[in-house]
This record gives sequence, structure tokens and C-alpha cells, in this order.
Amino acid sequence: MADPIPTHAAPPVPASAAAVSASAASAAVAAAVAAAAATGCGPLDERAWRLYLDVLEAGGRIAAEAVPAAYVAARASHAARAAHAADPGRGPLAELLRTGLLVSDGMDGSYLAVDPRFVADTLGTEMNAEATRLLNRAERLAADLDPLIAAYDSVPRPSGPGSADVQVTGREHIRQRIAQLGAACREEALTAQPGHAVPAALELSLRQELPLLRRGCRILTLYQPTALAEPAVIRYAATVTEAGGEVRLLDEPFQRALVFDRATAVVPASDDLGRAAVLSDPATVAMIVANFDRDWARAERVCWNTLLDSTPTRPAAADRIGRLLAQGLTQKAIATRLGLSERTVAGHISRLRDLYGAETLFQLGWLMRDGGHRA
Repeated sequence: MADPIPTHAAPPVPASAAAVSASAASAAVAAAVAAAAATGCGPLDERAWRLYLDVLEAGGRIAAEAVPAAYVAARASHAARAAHAADPGRGPLAELLRTGLLVSDGMDGSYLAVDPRFVADTLGTEMNAEATRLLNRAERLAADLDPLIAAYDSVPRPSGPGSADVQVTGREHIRQRIAQLGAACREEALTAQPGHAVPAALELSLRQELPLLRRGCRILTLYQPTALAEPAVIRYAATVTEAGGEVRLLDEPFQRALVFDRATAVVPASDDLGRAAVLSDPATVAMIVANFDRDWARAERVCWNTLLDSTPTRPAAADRIGRLLAQGLTQKAIATRLGLSERTVAGHISRLRDLYGAETLFQLGWLMRDGGHRA
């Protein structure tokens, strides 16, 4: 839809307005400039704001030739400037003409400033009308799609043992199948995501999960504590939590799984996650759900919003490693527990030994038995 262009002439200027002193007008313009610097330029580009104030400072009218070339984009000739009234093009002058804050005087091609109150009323009325039209369309949308919904529901679904375990190969196909299951979800989605989270995958998850939350579905997500060291996970978890979902951390190994409405589960079918099994056998899905419920009850609640702007003095992963060392776990056991490589764990341990001045892992674990005393 094109931008609304009010087709009106400039409101008449009261005779008393001509009596306003030049110093008072300059003071008003200066106040407007100060307000722009303090609060921004509202709906206008900064240069359009400046041009409008220049026109006011010139007495509310400016000749086409007097408009600085920088405000008229690529148009430079007098004839081209005058053509802005019919075809504004781009640039600050065009922006003011489109919004109606300036109008062209058809007699001499100059530009007149229009009272912003008048423009606000005009544009506000048009925007309210457009908003009402969109709300009406939104209310009718479900009814308009009723025939398609009925057709979708009438399609026979495969039944029997053959549908209980469907193999999907290829990450793109897996994502598509998960998106279909998410779109059909009506009550609840359970997600267990151990290991490292890919930022791009988190963005895709948000696009799929936020609509579910808006229509009242429940979403529960499990991550491992390494998520605390990943800003993308923190942002994702804070957004989901704000929308009504819940994300917890479990400091134990658990299996990757997605469950929709406690009726269909998606689990990895290969170590590289390139193949997935879509399960609908009630007994199998019930077992996966029971494992999730057990893990969820033991998982730790996190106030994700408080982590958005916080910068821990020591990485959260290092804290977890220190606590596990204090429990007597080996480097390999810690890597398995946290879903990290042994090389990553070794790097954290090396930095912790330097920080605490520990010569052995036993000594480091002892020094960190109460969470440590150094940042």
C-alpha cells in the first residue's frame, strides 16, 4: 500500500501569527531543535526534521530554488524541483511532501509549512482506519480458512504398526517434519536439547515456538549447564520465558528428544543427527515422556532475564567444571557429563589451576569445594 499523501492546501495563517517577533520564532525553532536532539525525530528522518525547521525559520514558506540540493536528492534543476509536487521521489523534501508537513504552492512552486497538528490528525485517522481494517481481516481469517481446515482434517492418517516408527533422513527434511508437527501441536511441546546449541537453530526454534505460545500451548525445554556460557541460548531462553514458556538446566546426561502433545516424539536415529525417528507408538512415546518428566522435576530453574545483561567474572562452564572436580570426577567424566570435548574441559581446568595456584587436580578440587573464593 502506498504512503498516504494528504491532498490539502496549507491552513490559513491567522493575522496575529504575523505579529510574532523574529526572536520569538527563532527561540521556538531552537527549542524544537533541542527537543529533537533529546528525544529523536519521531516519524521523520533527521534531515527531513531539519528541513522543516529551516522552512519555519524562513517564515513558513521557502522558494523551490532556496531548498538546499542535499534535501532534494538527485534533482537539481528548477523544473525538476517543481516536479516534486507531482512525483516527490526520495529525500527529506519528498518525505515532508508525502507526510503533508509541506505542500507546494501551485502559483510559484514554493513550499509552505503545514501545522503538524493538522497532519497528525489526518494521518492518525488514516492509520486508525487501516488498523481497524487489519483487525477485521484478522478476525475473519479463521473463518476464511475453515474449508481448508476441514479438508486437512478429512485426510485419512496412516494407522497401524507401520506408522509407529518413521525414519527421516537429512537435516533439512528433519527440520521440515519438526515444523509440521509444531504447527499441528495443540497443547504441549517438550524439548530436551543436550550439548551445544547452534545460534541459527535457536532463531528457527523461536520462529516456530512463539506462535505456539501465543495460541496457548505449553513449551518446556531442557538444556545442560553449558548453556549458561552461550549468549545465544540465554537470549533464546529469555525470549521464550517472556512469552510464557519455561527453560531449565539439568546437570546430568539426558537424551535428545522432542515430544508433541505427548503423542508424537522425534529422536535421533544416528550419532551425527543426520537421521531422525518419528515415533507415534503410545508405549514408546509414554516412556520418552516419563523420562522427560523425571528429568524436568530434577532440573534447575533459571532466571534468564537477569542473565541477559550480566557478565560473569568467570565462565559458568568453568564453575560447573570446578564443582565436578570437587566431587572427584575425572576430566573424561566431566566432559561426558557436560557434553563438552575433553580438550575444552582441559583448557578450563588449566585456567582454573592458574587462577587458584593448584598443582594437581585433587588440590584444585579441594580449593573449589565450596565454589571457590576468587573471581
